[in-house]
Amino acid sequence: MKKWIGFMTFLLLASCQQEKIGYVDNVKLMDGYKKKQEVEASFQLKSEAFTRKRDSISQAFQFEAQQLQTATESMPKDRAQEAFAVLQQKGQMMGQQLQQEEQQIQQMGQMKMDSVVTEVRETIQEYGAANGYRFIFTGGEGGSVLYGDDASDVTEQVLSQLNGGLAKQ
Repeated sequence: MKKWIGFMTFLLLASCQQEKIGYVDNVKLMDGYKKKQEVEASFQLKSEAFTRKRDSISQAFQFEAQQLQTATESMPKDRAQEAFAVLQQKGQMMGQQLQQEEQQIQQMGQMKMDSVVTEVRETIQEYGAANGYRFIFTGGEGGSVLYGDDASDVTEQVLSQLNGGLAKQ
């Protein structure tokens, strides 16, 4: 009988324990993550460098077109049309090359950002497992938490872990 009462007491105590549930504010987490900031800054630099390159090429092409316009005034019409066709073909090739380069920059930026998102998710999982959380939900824009008390918000702890600091318990 004593064993049965002890077992029932254990079951009662075990069932009374609350499961640990938390949430993170995704917007705050991502905005505060240093690696994400570095990826964005790197992408911004590459994007600005590409814009300068594209503008420079465009100006050079416009200058070439103006020179050709001046030179063709004294040419026979068929030669002038041929020269403009060559210039137009050159412009199309440059445009295609620039478009491909821009797409590559965007794809690389997206791959790096996807890597950051994966790292954040893994860190949230690790933090939850290490700290006994049964669930950690996402809040912020597009999140699944419509309300959560401040005690359940683990955003700062996860952000600290992501940025290499010691997680605040």
